[in-house]
Amino acid sequence: MKRPPSCDRFFVGLLFVFMGCQLSASVTSATEPFVVFLVRHAEKVDASRDPELSAAGKQRAEQLADTLRDANVNYVHSTDYIRTRDTAAPIAKRLDLAVGLYDPRNLPALVKTLQDTGGRHLVVGHSTTTPQLAKLLGGRPGTDINEAGEYDRLYVVTSDANGGVSTVLIRYGKPFAE
Repeated sequence: MKRPPSCDRFFVGLLFVFMGCQLSASVTSATEPFVVFLVRHAEKVDASRDPELSAAGKQRAEQLADTLRDANVNYVHSTDYIRTRDTAAPIAKRLDLAVGLYDPRNLPALVKTLQDTGGRHLVVGHSTTTPQLAKLLGGRPGTDINEAGEYDRLYVVTSDANGGVSTVLIRYGKPFAE
């Protein structure tokens, strides 16, 4: 028996509520949690210093936008590299948000900015900075990201009003095969 579309939305809604995300105005709380979505840039064309995204990377950036479409992201941040800006671009365009640039060599300053601003942020970074940011936000960084080909991690770091932090690690797009 086929489920009505409202059931699918209900189950997806429960997932986002569990992760501390708000799907719509009907799912609100008195104090909205501070949520940071962290990803490494998508696949790049080569190993040069500032490469563009490959076709697979462009597809993954669109998949990220699809994945976060209902997460009510308020701010998008990227390092000043083509691959990170282009990973952030589809969701920023879809949500009509500017992409704020940050210095990957000064992650504590970014964390302060995120915490002072509050709300829901997407931060696009690198294989080394993404787990580091999770840790600086009080979350769990997990294992090191495989530099050669792991592009599918999406960290969801949530802080509640009492200072409690939770980390959910999900995967999106084509899965990484070790």
